[in-house]
Amino acid sequence: MLENLAIGFATSFTPDNLLWCFIGVLLGTVIGMLPGLGATTGVAIMIPLTLTMEPVTALIMLAGIYYGCQYGGTIAAVLIATPGDANAVATVVDGYALARKGQAGKALAIAAIGSFIAAIVSLLILCLIATPIAALTVTFGPVEMLAIMIMGLLTIISFAGQNLARGLIMAGLGIFLSTVGMSAGFASSRFTFGSIDLLAGIDFVVVMIGVFAIGEVVSQIGQGNVKPIRVRMKDTVIRGKDVKQSLPAIGRGTIFGFLLGCLPGAGSTLGSLVSYSAESQISKNRKNFGKGAIEGVAAAESANNAAANANFIPTLTLGVPGGSTTAVLLGAFVMYGIQPGPLLFENQPSLVWGLLTSFFIGNVILLCLNLPLAPVFAQVLRLNYSYLYPIILFFSVIGAYAVANDVFALTVVFIAGVAGFFVKKFNYPTAPLILGLVLGPMFERYLVQTSAFAFGDLTVIIRSPIAVVILLATAALMLVPRLVRRFTARGKEHVEENIMATSEELRTSSDEDGSSAVVENADEPQLVLAEQARESDASDKTTVNNPRSEPDGQGVGESRRE
Repeated sequence: MLENLAIGFATSFTPDNLLWCFIGVLLGTVIGMLPGLGATTGVAIMIPLTLTMEPVTALIMLAGIYYGCQYGGTIAAVLIATPGDANAVATVVDGYALARKGQAGKALAIAAIGSFIAAIVSLLILCLIATPIAALTVTFGPVEMLAIMIMGLLTIISFAGQNLARGLIMAGLGIFLSTVGMSAGFASSRFTFGSIDLLAGIDFVVVMIGVFAIGEVVSQIGQGNVKPIRVRMKDTVIRGKDVKQSLPAIGRGTIFGFLLGCLPGAGSTLGSLVSYSAESQISKNRKNFGKGAIEGVAAAESANNAAANANFIPTLTLGVPGGSTTAVLLGAFVMYGIQPGPLLFENQPSLVWGLLTSFFIGNVILLCLNLPLAPVFAQVLRLNYSYLYPIILFFSVIGAYAVANDVFALTVVFIAGVAGFFVKKFNYPTAPLILGLVLGPMFERYLVQTSAFAFGDLTVIIRSPIAVVILLATAALMLVPRLVRRFTARGKEHVEENIMATSEELRTSSDEDGSSAVVENADEPQLVLAEQARESDASDKTTVNNPRSEPDGQGVGESRRE
């Protein structure tokens, strides 16, 4: 491992890679703070802008955006009770309660420290086990790779959450769109309807930009801005006592997050919620959970970041995305002509280890940025979104054209944007669509190869011991998240009770002191949190971004909509 790390640091410590790593984590933090964007959208928007970069540099920047968004979502969760991403849902309960007590800086600081510790520990484990897994899978033939593709496609069950039928519909649509154009095994066109533009197929990056970026912007228009709680630089200085009090929660959160993050399709939301639920039941300070327990913030954030790193284990070693954002990153690998999977560690060690070691560098940069710049980041939340959204649309259109270098791509991106708006409006998960688009061609290729290898007898897949083990492991991986959700249902109910209790307490206190922090739309954040706590689905981000109102008009986020 030391030799591989030396190769990686030699790659990631070049001036260009250091610069783009810094830019990536900074952009990720800002993107993660803005409600409605998040890591998946941020990465999708930036992919086209990396076309002229070296693949390793581009991936370092995109990965920086990914884990930068993890902390950015925390800032919004603590200051405005509206998580920038689904991953920060559990942080809202105690993070915003601390902010209302004038301890926002303390919450942000412990989140940064917990995130850093969890990230470093999980990265060390990732570096230890990634090579053995890759070495094991490097001997796989087309039959075994077909079994892995089946595993990847079945992660749709995890991405779909409780809306399995809707998830299957979206995945089926993605697989169908991936078949448009020339056949992988035969020299024939499919579903082109006589259009020359469709012969090359539908570029999944263009579809991603339309669904995630344009669809998100359209769905957010009219939502308005939020007024965050102020943070002063001196507030981010915390006592050693607070860190010591949080260390057990950080340790447990790291374990929960890493184990659940290793599951294909599990993402990091599940790990964050499970960690918070468990901590709220076993912590010595559990009576203060929901009222501003620092352990609640530490447990949620450490699990969130550990799971985000663990998501790269199935992505890099098997070519199966660990979450919705790594599904988009998987598409970026393919666009750069890189095939994630067993051969990646053998054929391109400088790329994969350069990427992994950049995580260490990026997390150090994040820690150095987040503590002193928390007050500055808080001001970003005061930006007028009416200026921000046109910029996002502009880069989305330019990016779509740059990817395909064809005017037809503009038609596709706008159609995908309109479709993305309705997909979010009717609460359909978007990650299965991208999963189908990315894995569809690979599944078809290995299916054709397996069929040719076995002379059309596809039962060969159940005669291969390795393939059978993979399929059994797939079945187990599909069951584990559901069993975890069932056994932690009590903990999730505790999260919801805390959300409701905190909502009522904060609303009452606001009524008594005449605080300006009461929201005209106070029901919105509460519904967001309640829905996310119930569903705990990392990929179905639309529930965070598309809240529905309740008749009682009460909520955690007593922030003024402007």
